[in-house]
Amino acid sequence: MKSIHTIDEVIEALDKIIETSKVNNDPLGYFAALYKQVTVKVKEGIEDDFFDNGSRMEKLDVIFASRYIDAYYGYEKNKPVTASWKIAFELSKKYWPIVLQHLLIGMNAHINLDLGIAAAEVMKGKDIQNLKGDFDKINEILSSLVLKVENDLASIWPTLKKILKWTGKVDDFLVDFSMKLARDGAWKFAVEFSQTPTNEQTALIQTRDDSVAKIGKLITHPGFIASTIFKIIRLGERGTVAQKIQDMED
Repeated sequence: MKSIHTIDEVIEALDKIIETSKVNNDPLGYFAALYKQVTVKVKEGIEDDFFDNGSRMEKLDVIFASRYIDAYYGYEKNKPVTASWKIAFELSKKYWPIVLQHLLIGMNAHINLDLGIAAAEVMKGKDIQNLKGDFDKINEILSSLVLKVENDLASIWPTLKKILKWTGKVDDFLVDFSMKLARDGAWKFAVEFSQTPTNEQTALIQTRDDSVAKIGKLITHPGFIASTIFKIIRLGERGTVAQKIQDMED
């Protein structure tokens, strides 16, 4: 995989993962499809001067995305990857997980671990607090996609909205996990990482990775009630993996 330097190259790399996932009916394409939507929105934000510093935001996006893309190809080649990503990638080999779980576990690894590292890296040698405004704007973009994700999932499983209305729990889980927990935790980690001496950063990443991986296990094993609901959704899903990835792109 060639190194990535621009946001257009990020989108190109994500397209390649998406297309490969469609051909192979690989559930890893679900997260890639969502991530492409986020990246396109970030690109539009840069072009529309939504961010305080557009060139810095593109650099952040490239560093951030490269951690996911490198992990994806690293896992494919049986190279070591973080525990957080390993759990996410291994979930794709199982039948029962639903699209929502694949999305959440990808977001868990990428936002709770990778985002903080990328934010600290782009602000290396500078005051990371100067990034806070644009960091929050990234989360505005993520928040704006939550409803679209729910609608995409409902198109794949027509009974999903009824189940969400009946329980409320799955819906709250998606919003609370992906927005509040991930946003607050990612920024706190970014600040901590930026203030950590270089020779101690590897150990900090390991500690953080272990913590994030534990959250991942809550997504893969959410308890009896949630698991039962997810199995109902899984049995009612429509189409092949490739068709579901396409539904998320449309």
